[in-house]
Amino acid sequence: MRHGNKVNHLGRKTGHRKAMLSNMACSLIEHKRITTTLAKAKTLRVFVEPILTKSKDDSTHSRRVVFSYLQNKEVVAELFRDVAPKISNRNGGYTRIIRTGNRLGDNAEMCLIELVDFNEIYTKDAAKKTTRRSRRAGAKKADENVAIDAQTEVTDEAVIIEENVDAVVENEASVVEVSETVSEEVSSEAEVNTADSEVDSTVEDSSSTESAENEAPTSEEDNKEESAS
Repeated sequence: MRHGNKVNHLGRKTGHRKAMLSNMACSLIEHKRITTTLAKAKTLRVFVEPILTKSKDDSTHSRRVVFSYLQNKEVVAELFRDVAPKISNRNGGYTRIIRTGNRLGDNAEMCLIELVDFNEIYTKDAAKKTTRRSRRAGAKKADENVAIDAQTEVTDEAVIIEENVDAVVENEASVVEVSETVSEEVSSEAEVNTADSEVDSTVEDSSSTESAENEAPTSEEDNKEESAS
């Protein structure tokens, strides 16, 4: 029985357990989330969160202390360069454990452990304002929205009416232009008809004069013949 046993040994010796937790902490810092068993995740959380708190103080001493636990220069550099600025405003609780069900082989309870500040889905929800508002303020806002909608509808109707008026004016202008062109054509046809009538009258006058001239000599010849007889 585990009376007074605060450390879960995970079925390993001390050296093996420390190396395993160090490697898991390096993977968590590098990939920001890992999948493991629930027992290992709870032990890892106790191991890695003091290291994350230590990384907030970017000094040579802090880097050496963190390196003594992680034993990886690249991970230590990433921790102080990328992770520490994100968790600087958080007072503990840097990790989150999400249970994902049981493993098929041995039915071990599995989970996902991740860094809280690197989950974009949850951080967006947390960034929303959660201040309480009274119903009166909500009613005022609703009234304002209704008034805005009414104004937009009125402006839309005014725009539609103006467009219709413009279309009618354009149609009237086009009708006037067509009537002007028709009147011009009619006047031109009338001028052509008058010119044709004048030509016809001149032709008739010339033909009448010619006929009169032809009749005159014949009458004179007849008179001469009658006098001779």
